[in-house]
Amino acid sequence: QVQLVESGGGLVQSGDSLRLSCAASGFTFRLFAMGWYRQVPGKERELVAYISWTGGISDYADSVKGRFTISRDNAKNTVLLQMDSLKPEDTAEYYCAKSYGANSRDMGSWGKGTLVAVSS
Repeated sequence: QVQLVESGGGLVQSGDSLRLSCAASGFTFRLFAMGWYRQVPGKERELVAYISWTGGISDYADSVKGRFTISRDNAKNTVLLQMDSLKPEDTAEYYCAKSYGANSRDMGSWGKGTLVAVSS
């Protein structure tokens, strides 16, 4: 079955960088778009970044544009989220997600999340 395992979260200071990694298994990774989402308690989960199956199309939430970069390695079944210039408002649980198709933006499977905490 589909498994998505996030890693790389932690506690950092404002302005620092982190790189999140998602190891995917149980499906043909290279055929599916992927995404990173985040959620804070009491709020809905929100899209942070999206990447198409080839990596040729990516999209970001306005709040992270210019600071975060999503990438994928189809040979290693891995999707990455490079987060630079972190802000306290980036504090959240971050989730890796698998879409329903090559370019679909609807996500059907989720990891368990990794916590990112940014102190001011």
